[in-house]
Amino acid sequence: MTDHTVKKNPASIPHSIWDADDLRRAEKEAADSLGLTLYELMQRAGEAAFTVSHALYPQSTHWLILCGHGNNGGDGYVVARLAVAAGIRVTLLALESNKPLPEEAGAAREAWLNAGGVIHASDIAWPDDIDVIIDGLLGTGLRSAPREGVAALIEQANAHSAPVVALDIPSGLIAQTGATPGAVIKACHTVTFIALKPGLLTGKARDVVGVLHHNALGLENWLAGQETHLARFEASMLAQWLPPRRPTSHKGDHGRLVIIGGDYGTAGAIRMAGEAAVRSGAGLVRVLTRIENIAPIITARPELMVHELTPQTLEESLEWADVVVIGPGLGQQAWGKQALQKTENFRKPMLWDADALNLLAINPDKRHNRILTPHPGEAARLLNCSVAEIENDRLLSAQRLVKRYGGVAVLKGAGTVVACDDALGIIDAGNAGMASGGMGDVLSGIIGALLGQKLPLYDAACAGCVAHGAAADKLAAQYGTRGMLATDLFCTLRRVVNPDVIDVEND
Repeated sequence: MTDHTVKKNPASIPHSIWDADDLRRAEKEAADSLGLTLYELMQRAGEAAFTVSHALYPQSTHWLILCGHGNNGGDGYVVARLAVAAGIRVTLLALESNKPLPEEAGAAREAWLNAGGVIHASDIAWPDDIDVIIDGLLGTGLRSAPREGVAALIEQANAHSAPVVALDIPSGLIAQTGATPGAVIKACHTVTFIALKPGLLTGKARDVVGVLHHNALGLENWLAGQETHLARFEASMLAQWLPPRRPTSHKGDHGRLVIIGGDYGTAGAIRMAGEAAVRSGAGLVRVLTRIENIAPIITARPELMVHELTPQTLEESLEWADVVVIGPGLGQQAWGKQALQKTENFRKPMLWDADALNLLAINPDKRHNRILTPHPGEAARLLNCSVAEIENDRLLSAQRLVKRYGGVAVLKGAGTVVACDDALGIIDAGNAGMASGGMGDVLSGIIGALLGQKLPLYDAACAGCVAHGAAADKLAAQYGTRGMLATDLFCTLRRVVNPDVIDVEND
């Protein structure tokens, strides 16, 4: 299986994402607007999938095509007919059902039979020389775990040595949420049609989608005229958020940021947040922490202004600051609680992370000048539910956080979701190397720095998450994912937040 933790989706796939249910309803409207039938769209989908598959595996000679009992299976019949016409041997297995096929899939099936194709039962023994598997079992309408017979085929395909190309979405992956409630195809490549679906980019998507390919089936102009509330954000977009600085700019132009935290034993958290902020372009960064942490933090990063957290220094700093980040290493004892109580009425932009979120879960409030950055465990505490409920529908969970707490919610994870009242985004950057301690502290510092550079809350959250992931992707491309440290990101982060330099050098 393709290592999708390092091999990223191409930047050329769309930045707009469609709700899976909306897209199914819109498909006919789009076809009608161009005078096309749904069967003609199916033929285009099959041709697109065949073209990608043949280009990926030009030496392959025997394809196994798995067709379900819906339009996804119809796409498979079209691929089969084109493959045979190109001189490829095809073994086609189809699921049986008491219900008739949808009209378009039935027409594709007849065209396959009329071309001399053979349909085998789904339980036959597979030939020994299969070198590509095409997955057309289940499409975007799936809501629950695949049934036993389909699950058995999925497991058999996953156990086979041949690469799998999934049509539209890997069978077993829920198109709207990225959840995998049962067996799921682990594709090397997925060719998705018309528009991106959320489940291809978040939840368990990265484990099973492989490299994502997209074909709009000739509906580009129609799609361009539609509005969607969901967007994909990736590294090529950083230049929109982070233009070159004015030559005459000075440190006061780029934000006065206060970072609060670092209780006993957690000096590292606050130090990483502080260094991430200065590496992301913050003008001035003041750290308020335990007195014991001052010397080691200043020694490690003398550009930070480090003070003991006391009622007086906190009050002075809140008057001085343009932005506040609170939570890294804050703890949940009286020291941290008192700091949070004093900070919560800060009127300018602020970010709450880590123990600030755990304390918020105990005493909820709603504020519109705040970014929350929970991982799934913290989100579960904030919403008083299980982690499984959070992960089963990450988009809905992020929206629920905004509804309950206001501002912007950043639900971290593979396919981070960023939500506010009127926008929703999925971050298409980052890799499995980021599953290590301190990464969240670095993210807090990055977003805090971007708030200080006058990005609005939602933009700062999106740009910060992309920069964070892109810095990690550069490291992974050079060294791999295992053993990546949060502080390793500092060497690539500086490059990422200067996209004008990266573009000039074609890095």
